[in-house]
Amino acid sequence: MELICIDLEASGLSSHSYPIEIAWINDSTGEMDSFLINPDTAADWDFWDEHAEEMHGIDRDDLVTQGEDIRVACKRLNRQLKDKVVVSDAFELDHFWMMRLFRAADLAPSFKLSGLEYLLDREQIIQFGFLAKAQLRRHRALDDVEDIIQCIKAVMSPRLA
Repeated sequence: MELICIDLEASGLSSHSYPIEIAWINDSTGEMDSFLINPDTAADWDFWDEHAEEMHGIDRDDLVTQGEDIRVACKRLNRQLKDKVVVSDAFELDHFWMMRLFRAADLAPSFKLSGLEYLLDREQIIQFGFLAKAQLRRHRALDDVEDIIQCIKAVMSPRLA
């Protein structure tokens, strides 16, 4: 089974928040990608939470100068993840931000976003939660995806043995 995980960082946790960084890794092939998103390329993406900036270590100016246009970001994801199932450890939040991105770009995803239940049973999801809580660093999407994959492998390993 191909293991592809994704993580999205956002401008905050409000209903007005939007994705600011996306990263994914295909653990089976080693392929990966990570990029910032320019909020100025979307209409009304002006919500900004100072706490999110502190947690991610990314300020809005960095997004504007280094981030991808929203349409470019969506096309990039669609090209790289076409027809794949991509797993998120925070499905509800990541789905909200992914759909916000694709709607703003007037495009549809060519891949399916799923939660941990796609790979793990209930007991493993609980174990995953305990392992994932050990994170005590800045949240950046690529680092988070690497941690997600490590946690998934750790809780799946007894079943694979």
